[in-house]
Amino acid sequence: MWRRLERYVVMVVVAVIVAACNVTRSLPEGSYLLSKVSFEEDRSTPRDERITDDRDDLETYVRQSPNKRILGIDFYVWIYEKANPEKDNWWNNFKRKMGEEPVLLDTVLTEKSVQNLQTYMHTRGYFSSSVECKTDTTRRKRRAELTYILRQGEPTRIDSISYEFRDESLRSIILADTAATLLHAGDVLDISRLDAERNRIAANLNNRGYLDFTVNNISFDVDTIGRKYDADVKMIVRPTLVGYNERGAQIWEDNAVYRIRNINVYPTYDPMLRSTLGFKADARIDTAEYYGLTIIRDLNTTPQLRDAVLRRTIPIYPNYLYNASQVTHTNKELMSLGFFRNTKIDFTRVDGNDGYVTYLGDDDDNLLDTREGYIDCNIYCTPALKQAMKVEVEASSTSTFYGLSATLGYSNKNVFRGAEAFDIAARFGFEFMYARDVAKRSAQEFSLTTGLSFPSFLVPFRITPGMKIAQPRTRLELAFDYQNRPYYRRNIFTTRWAYSWQQGERSSIVLRPIDINWIDVKEVDEKFLADIDNRYLRTSFESQLNAGLSASFVYNTQRSDFDQNVTIVRANLETAGNLIHGLEHLFSQPAAGRNYYEILGVRYSQYVRADVSASHNIDLGHKMALAGRLFGGVGVTYGNSRGRSIPFDRMFYCGGANSMRGWVPRTLGPGNKPEITDASYPSQVGDVRLEANLEFRFPIWWIFHGAIFLDAGNVWYLRDTEDNNPEEVFHFDSFYRQLGFNTGLGLRIDATFVILRFDLGVQLHNPGMPEGQRWIHNFKWGNMALNFGVGYPF
Repeated sequence: MWRRLERYVVMVVVAVIVAACNVTRSLPEGSYLLSKVSFEEDRSTPRDERITDDRDDLETYVRQSPNKRILGIDFYVWIYEKANPEKDNWWNNFKRKMGEEPVLLDTVLTEKSVQNLQTYMHTRGYFSSSVECKTDTTRRKRRAELTYILRQGEPTRIDSISYEFRDESLRSIILADTAATLLHAGDVLDISRLDAERNRIAANLNNRGYLDFTVNNISFDVDTIGRKYDADVKMIVRPTLVGYNERGAQIWEDNAVYRIRNINVYPTYDPMLRSTLGFKADARIDTAEYYGLTIIRDLNTTPQLRDAVLRRTIPIYPNYLYNASQVTHTNKELMSLGFFRNTKIDFTRVDGNDGYVTYLGDDDDNLLDTREGYIDCNIYCTPALKQAMKVEVEASSTSTFYGLSATLGYSNKNVFRGAEAFDIAARFGFEFMYARDVAKRSAQEFSLTTGLSFPSFLVPFRITPGMKIAQPRTRLELAFDYQNRPYYRRNIFTTRWAYSWQQGERSSIVLRPIDINWIDVKEVDEKFLADIDNRYLRTSFESQLNAGLSASFVYNTQRSDFDQNVTIVRANLETAGNLIHGLEHLFSQPAAGRNYYEILGVRYSQYVRADVSASHNIDLGHKMALAGRLFGGVGVTYGNSRGRSIPFDRMFYCGGANSMRGWVPRTLGPGNKPEITDASYPSQVGDVRLEANLEFRFPIWWIFHGAIFLDAGNVWYLRDTEDNNPEEVFHFDSFYRQLGFNTGLGLRIDATFVILRFDLGVQLHNPGMPEGQRWIHNFKWGNMALNFGVGYPF
């Protein structure tokens, strides 16, 4: 049956491809489908100055772009043309929305594109440039390919840079910062570079108290008279326009430095009541002064936040100079508390307090007066709901289990009036196991997790302000998990103490100095243990204590939801048993006949485990992207765990929605080990994991997106023991021959708040098959896996 279904699928795919390749049949007579737009670079221009390297910028000036494609197939045009233009019903409207109207060659728009590109090249400093467009309609029938030929010519370069200060108070500040300038003699006269320099200077002055200074206070005078390819650039720094007199003439004043007079904080602000400053009519308004903050709140509004928390979070003080970066930082810190729904900061000028500050200019005889004023800072904070309940129901399905679970949770975001977040959640799960050789097929699980987070570091020492730590948090977490599986029954007790913070703009760190897992195995099915032929792995189903510390690091270049070219690096490190083993070794001896230590009758684990992954996303335009990931991890036991494996839950595995998608979880590896098809529980894991993933993502229609992916990887044991087959152990000279390969298609449903993902993986190379049969040629269901996930795999 499956073979017949495969034939039908192949026939349908071939039919669609053939039909999509013939979309030009229905085009109007004499028209051409625009199939390609390219740019020919000017090879006479140095590579680092070629405009064609900025392809994304060039495409914004082209008036016509080809239709979207999938693997070179005009799928969207084909769908659009399948709609009957004479019928207006839901089915035809659906095909029109899903597809795209064919983009036909328009010579008028082509000429406008040439003019746009010419203008763009002028703004980049190439005033002797030329642009022409070559149209090719012979390469493919009824299709047109456009090639824009850009000849940049000799650029106009900056010969000298001078300054004219119509506001003399800014002379010394701007000239002292010229070491960071973006403009240099010899650079191409690029208008975008001039704009970037204006933005840089304005940002610098905004951080030095100049509230009113904007890019409009800076202009450039470019002199090219009598020169062909050189230009003198003069930067003009203007004062601030403050108004007009009775005759309509402009009134200019030197830019003022502003200091903060009062800091008013409204922690119970309601934006729907602007006319009453965010207070209700029956509000009990209370005003408190706390170390430079004037805190104005409605006592009838709950929850309330302690004044000390606001003071610790807001890094602004009276008499500070206005600093735009500090304002942005304050917003982030307030929102990181998790207590406020939104925040807003604005400033009001204080009339009648303007004055002048006199300081030395370039020399002792040059006295400069800077106008100084005062502003009031108003910080409006709208609280979120203090308490919340959540109820979640989840259905799950894997290769061995079908289950249903329910979670009931409660959270409180201000337990002790210090933005401490308390949460507790109980999970009840029932699973049915598909296995013919066990008497008990059902499984039950109950877990209770509770945590308490603090918006600061709880440490016995003082944190140095210069450490640049942002959004510090401390979290205590306790958990209990009861698992009653068909093959074993165990209790898991977990205790964690964690610190988390932001390091700079792109890095975040989590440090868990206390990370304890007590696994109390109550009962294990003897036949289940007998099925595990590896004694090294069998020890992971014994009671054990894992006590140590762990840390995580994340580097993320994404600054907003609109960033497409993103790099993410994740690293994790954990160790267990070192401190306990050191104390035991100093003050006690192992029991007679044993070479290991125990605590309360349980042998504790001692190991180190580390993994690192790096992923990068490349924006290809038209909502298409190419994403890739590299992953590597290793775990090593020693000391009190010598001769044993690391805990089963901490071993590496391949397969599933976020790994090798041609396999279900824990069915690939280690090394060349064949898949155990009659195993009651998949347990193919290892101490080492290497993996690489590549995925091409493209839009389909509306909220539906597609993907084509390729995965390669496997797991291995690290040590060659008497229970391990040498082909299951990692060796540098042979591991690459043991990699599994799979490809497949994916469907993503972007529901805004969540992305649902379905991936159908097909095995290409299975290292677990006998030699000579590892490259898969017959694509049957047994060589495939359907995985469901939430969010992107990487």
